[in-house]
Amino acid sequence: MSSPKRAVLLVNLGSPDSTAVPDVRRYLSEFLGDERVIDLRPRWAAWLLVNGIIAPTRAPKSAEAYKVVWQPEGSPLVITSKSVQRKLASELGAETPVYLAMRYGNPSIASVLAAIAADGVKELLLIPQYPHYAMSSWETVVVKVYEEAKLHAPATRITCVQPFYQDADYIEALYQVSQPHLENNPHDYVLFSYHGIPERHLRKADASHAHCGTTPDCCNSCSAAHSMCYKAQCVKTTQAFVKRAGIPDGKWSISFQSRLAGEPWLSPFTDHEFERLPKEGKKRLVVFTPAFVADCLETLEEIEGEGKEDYLHAGGEFFHHVPCLNDSPAYVGFLADRVRAWAGGQSPSATQAEQTARTLV
Repeated sequence: MSSPKRAVLLVNLGSPDSTAVPDVRRYLSEFLGDERVIDLRPRWAAWLLVNGIIAPTRAPKSAEAYKVVWQPEGSPLVITSKSVQRKLASELGAETPVYLAMRYGNPSIASVLAAIAADGVKELLLIPQYPHYAMSSWETVVVKVYEEAKLHAPATRITCVQPFYQDADYIEALYQVSQPHLENNPHDYVLFSYHGIPERHLRKADASHAHCGTTPDCCNSCSAAHSMCYKAQCVKTTQAFVKRAGIPDGKWSISFQSRLAGEPWLSPFTDHEFERLPKEGKKRLVVFTPAFVADCLETLEEIEGEGKEDYLHAGGEFFHHVPCLNDSPAYVGFLADRVRAWAGGQSPSATQAEQTARTLV
């Protein structure tokens, strides 16, 4: 008896279809309209905020930002994700096809799951392209895939790769990709800049309601809440990488980029750090963005573009952004090993994060 047909599904954030303002506005409406990104209640108020204020006002500016990073083939995030898909498929062989979907924009999760079902796939390994759990990133991907699978691929059994923020192989992949950049760019400080989320999201994800933001030094205190704590996971990634790379204490720190006005977000803010660090004598800076596996608008325009300009204007003398894992052999190899472990029956049990995501479908 032949084994059920297996396949892999990679899901990343997504991008507008083009840099045209209507396409960018459509993308922002879908992205910011996600109840796990802007979770304002009642939902009609969130709809009015997104479609009446944020998307219309931000779309023209965002369109200009996308033009800065856009390539002839399209969005850098989509281009890189497709390259990862091709390279992983080559690594795995024809018996394990690899599909790619985007949480927002195209190719949509619904359309790809319909194709997966039509191709007769019975067992699917979902790999969200997020190393860390957050309800606005990893969770929304997992929930959306399970929701759409009920409609478009009900006969397909789905297994999900858990957030791999401190997986030793992931840390090693980060090290292999980044080490040449550390060695070839003399620096006196390293900044790890992560995507920002509202502080309230940390408390919302803490099922105990008694750890995140309430326990002293909560990110470094052992707790089951860390399985769904974005900030704690960012800290653990950084600590593991710093140890592997041999970066001395006092020569690195963590910050968070991207935020909306109206409530406290994770801090310190990356743009504030670009102004502060040169004034403290840290003139030669290397920046990592480990929350992203592929370079995108937030890394290429916000960090390499505006961030570099702000840092140098504040008195910095040297600035270097270390590229994300992208389609590097180290990252493709990491993904391939996760797939082989799954195919070999080593599928891990669901974490609290996935159990929660399943109940939300």
